[in-house]
Amino acid sequence: MNSPMSVPKNLQADELAQQMQAGRIVLIDVREPAEFLAERIPGAMLCPLSSFDAKAIPSDGERMVVFHCAGGKRSLDAAMRCLAAGRVATTHLEGGIAAWKAAGLPVIGPGS
Repeated sequence: MNSPMSVPKNLQADELAQQMQAGRIVLIDVREPAEFLAERIPGAMLCPLSSFDAKAIPSDGERMVVFHCAGGKRSLDAAMRCLAAGRVATTHLEGGIAAWKAAGLPVIGPGS
């Protein structure tokens, strides 16, 4: 049986937006630099999965660390890597930036 911390939590785009507005989130984008430059969620920090180090993820102990990518696969991988490293950063944006945009939430990038 899995313990509650053995499976990453899925966060919906609207819930993430509310938590970010309240200052309760550190948002980590695990896409590659070119993807980040093309478009990104305001306030997200880049930490590409290709060079990901779970121990280097910033955490102030008060805000929840949330990972996101394009569609949710890489962010889930990042959260699982954190769990394996004993970190508590186990939340990711379900559906990634695609879900964020589908919810009508803002992005930064050319043409936005």
